[in-house]
Amino acid sequence: MDLFEYQGKQLFAKAGIAVPEGRAATTPVEAELAAAELGGSVAVKAQVQVGGRGKAGGIQIAADPLEAKAHAEAILGMDIKGHTVRRVWIERATTNIAEEYYASFVLDRANGGYLGMCSAQGGVDIEAVAESDPTAISKVHIDPLLGIKPYHVRQMIYGAGLSDAAVKGASELLTKLFNAFVESDAELLEVNPLVLTEDGEVMALDAKVSLDENAIFRHPEYEELRDTFATDPQEMMAKEQRLNYIKLGGEVGVIGNGAGLVMSTLDVIAQAGGKAANFLDIGGGAQADVVAAGLDVIMSDENVRSVLINIFGGITRGDEVAKGITEAFSKIDVKVPVVVRLDGTNATEGRTVLAEFGDAGGRLISAETMLEAAAKAVELAKSS
Repeated sequence: MDLFEYQGKQLFAKAGIAVPEGRAATTPVEAELAAAELGGSVAVKAQVQVGGRGKAGGIQIAADPLEAKAHAEAILGMDIKGHTVRRVWIERATTNIAEEYYASFVLDRANGGYLGMCSAQGGVDIEAVAESDPTAISKVHIDPLLGIKPYHVRQMIYGAGLSDAAVKGASELLTKLFNAFVESDAELLEVNPLVLTEDGEVMALDAKVSLDENAIFRHPEYEELRDTFATDPQEMMAKEQRLNYIKLGGEVGVIGNGAGLVMSTLDVIAQAGGKAANFLDIGGGAQADVVAAGLDVIMSDENVRSVLINIFGGITRGDEVAKGITEAFSKIDVKVPVVVRLDGTNATEGRTVLAEFGDAGGRLISAETMLEAAAKAVELAKSS
């Protein structure tokens, strides 16, 4: 669950982290009023969950409310890397910046803990820094049972090479940032840039926050933010159907039973020269209606050019999966070819169900093996 910058800054402010004062606006008039309330020069910032806003013209400085209104008119409705700007954040312009840094805390799944990162090279893509000069980023592993300690903070600051003038302020901010990371059940808290002003203050000029959606039951206040989340329509549709779905952006839709099998299917699709459009695990024992619902979700993605249904029956019965597929073809407009590979429990019966249903005008294809199915799905995606 990714927050917009202004929502992240509101979370930071509640944690005692210094951020510029600001107001959210959805119209040019609201932007003008916000700038008037704040006074002085302001920054008008597009609220989209993607980087590169500045280069795209999505961040502008306004000297007065009328200029803020004009900038908002230009930014609202702008397309930035496929994201439409529907809201802007008006904040006091920070013009006395002495240095820019980077700081973040993220779940370290590989080591079963947290990872803190800090760099003196802020204000640019951290991926570019990591590629050009990996030593410029200090990385500190933190045990969740221990929490953050002063020596962790010192390792982050001195390892990154922050200036002496920033040490005290950065130490306090990083500690607050970590506490907010844990208390909010976040998967990622990132500040880029974290700035040192000419008068010695350390503050967050940006906020990237990703919350663990599974922890919402501990944070009822998050429900108030839900209508502003830029939730992908397929992921929302899948969630309503209680399906395990993740959008990946490719052209081959994938349905499988079991996370391991689905991940293997993604691999063989890549091996065959294609790219998966999604991860969709219908789980063990999936009934016909679940299979049909999964296919319906995938069909709603206009980027999908073919679908691969890969089922290995254990608890899941092949004939039930086949019934779900035929039901889906009967209920929804399946415009792309669907390749089906069935194996395991009642796979023979399932293939019989599909054979009796027919090939649906060449849109329903059976395959013997997973590799054959992947190759065929990729070939159909490229030719359709």
